[in-house]
Amino acid sequence: MAYSAGDTILDDEYNTFVNSSSDPFGYNHFAGPGSGQYGLNQSTISTVSAGDTVQASSWNALFTGLDNIANHTNVSITSSSVSAGDAIAIRSALIGDLANLAAAVAGGSTSATAIDSAAAGASSNSGTWNSTSTIERSITFANNNTMRAFFNGGGFIRIQPSATTGIDGLKDTVFDDLCTAVGNLDLKAQSSTRSGSGETLTTNGLANGFHDLGTGYTSIIKLTSDNSGYTSDTLEISAKLNAAVGSATVLTIKQVASDPAADDTFTSGNTDGVPTNPNEAPIMTLTLVENFPDDSQGLAADIRTASNAEVSNSAS
Repeated sequence: MAYSAGDTILDDEYNTFVNSSSDPFGYNHFAGPGSGQYGLNQSTISTVSAGDTVQASSWNALFTGLDNIANHTNVSITSSSVSAGDAIAIRSALIGDLANLAAAVAGGSTSATAIDSAAAGASSNSGTWNSTSTIERSITFANNNTMRAFFNGGGFIRIQPSATTGIDGLKDTVFDDLCTAVGNLDLKAQSSTRSGSGETLTTNGLANGFHDLGTGYTSIIKLTSDNSGYTSDTLEISAKLNAAVGSATVLTIKQVASDPAADDTFTSGNTDGVPTNPNEAPIMTLTLVENFPDDSQGLAADIRTASNAEVSNSAS
């Protein structure tokens, strides 16, 4: 039916549009704190009391909120504001708009372009190594709602492995090639992406995103070298949370470079331009970048991380 401003619109229907926590989801569930894959941690909209008239101002509060979320997610919606005396013939459009916006948020706002970036810490080994390099870094959010909103709003953590070259000969090349093949590894809400290519993909965990993580490490990617003589050397990147997705506040990234390959040894007097100690693998670095939803296209404020830290750093 078509409503007119001033008519007594069913309060429970309006409240469903605003506050439903089941499908079809209301505005507050996907735009407010929410839960699970829903929630952008924006201000919620008030419901109306039983028997109250739903005024144009109430509808407009909802439409303004929808416009803001649509602007950020880049989802096209059809409902619009009303004025006193206007017909409010928007029921079907509103239901469709709510469903489309909820789906966008649940998917991690993949079309959002209001994303900015900032450094989130880096760690390097203190020297070369012979067997294994392990680096862990954590990123902490102010609370679980902020963490969830960060990823739901299109934010992601960029993981950038690198190796210091020019020191140890062939193994520099091996691990530099592995890092290049990973490229920018972006951990997003529902999946991860890799900008690099090449090497042997031993573990493909790119289908895993923030919402797939638990309190134990999940391997996002593991590459094995395809360089002759070094086909047992690997680079693996994993991620975990400090609690279930609904209550987690800390994300930890682990980078493990492994060199079990057999080595040759040369004396310090060799004259063939071969490194004195070819057994040494290069210094590894783990760099993290936060790509955060900013407030340029509808959100009330930037959604940022709170801090970052080195958890462990060992090389042997």
